[in-house]
Amino acid sequence: MANSMTADVHKATTWSIVLSVLMIVAGLLAIVVPLVAGVAVAALVAWVLVFSGALHLALAWRSHTAGGVVWQILLGLAYGVIGFYILAHPLAGLASLTFAVAIYLFVEAVLEFILWSQLRSVAGKGWLLSDGIVTLVLAAMIWSTWPSSAAWVIGTLVGISIFFSGISRLVLSLAARRLVA
Repeated sequence: MANSMTADVHKATTWSIVLSVLMIVAGLLAIVVPLVAGVAVAALVAWVLVFSGALHLALAWRSHTAGGVVWQILLGLAYGVIGFYILAHPLAGLASLTFAVAIYLFVEAVLEFILWSQLRSVAGKGWLLSDGIVTLVLAAMIWSTWPSSAAWVIGTLVGISIFFSGISRLVLSLAARRLVA
């Protein structure tokens, strides 16, 4: 029984290690070629919008009021049109996503500053202030170079995320393998 479990864990961790290495390579590729990665992310977002639009249209009849049906149809059309537009113009979609990231980071920084000011008596509040400053600087960097920053922001951020996800998965898989062995 123990040998069977060890074999199962070894097989599972082997696949996890392979996936981890692929994630690390994909993350590095996204960092090296951020425009391609950014366009891929924009295309993924576009398809999600198209499918969401189709679902809104398909389920509009489930609304219980005429206003609800109209609202669902309008949402479905908006999602679909925006999704198809991004698919037809991926660089414009990428620029829009980059702009949205800059706005998101700015709003996050403001909220961090507000939280920091409300938690002045709490230990560790300096981390909130530091996070807010770094986030505000990132937002300013993206905003000040937009739309040219669209060529690198999304792809680089996604690449860094995938790279570190791969690293953490690899470390956990190796630890699980050592634990069982």
